[in-house]
Amino acid sequence: MNAAARPMSKVPELTLLFWVVKILATTLGETGGDAVSMSLGLGYLVATGVFALVFVAAVVAQIRARGFHPAIYWLAILATTTVGTTLADFADRSLGIGYAGGSALLLTLLAASLFAWHRSEGRIDVASITTPRVEAFYWMTILFSQTLGTALGDWTADTRGLGYAGSALVFGGLLAVVAALYFATRVSRTALFWAAFILTRPLGAVLGDLLDKPLDHGGLALSRYTASLVLLGAMAACLLLFPQRAARAAH
Repeated sequence: MNAAARPMSKVPELTLLFWVVKILATTLGETGGDAVSMSLGLGYLVATGVFALVFVAAVVAQIRARGFHPAIYWLAILATTTVGTTLADFADRSLGIGYAGGSALLLTLLAASLFAWHRSEGRIDVASITTPRVEAFYWMTILFSQTLGTALGDWTADTRGLGYAGSALVFGGLLAVVAALYFATRVSRTALFWAAFILTRPLGAVLGDLLDKPLDHGGLALSRYTASLVLLGAMAACLLLFPQRAARAAH
């Protein structure tokens, strides 16, 4: 198949920049979600509805796009992080499921999504994300992983008593292990990608909480609005200064 006839990937190339922006996005998802649900006083359910609408619109635009557009892609990622934050908080706190129960439920949904995707397409790697159906599986999986990350981050920081800084060290350490496996072993790159992708969310969640939670809760008590704007500016700077390319599609 010549280059012109190959299907185009709609997701970014997996470089260091991708992971830096992903962590910024997941941290922004926490501060932004808290800003709307708590600082604005809309509550978890209404905030989830607002962010869900943004998520659906962004994913529809992403799927309908004819190629890779960084702004659309990262808007969709941001929408998954914010809706994941408020949805997990609603389930854990308002419905009383608890952090452990919420984490277990979301882990089950995430595993089911990956299983259904693999069963349907035979692969779950980034190189295969070239059709609307595969993109739908991809974004559903991401939404579950982002929501899981919020619940998991809260569980380690609060229920397990590690605190926000301690939890950040744990998830940062696990990401370092994944990176070491990538460079030093032949472990499946697809498995390592999803492990890293999932772990960046609880890392971002606890970093976001570390920034904006009160001092007596182990946070730095920064303004949620200010923290969100700074993180958004950092994301924009990364994308403007270091343009991303689309990942190579499977031949």
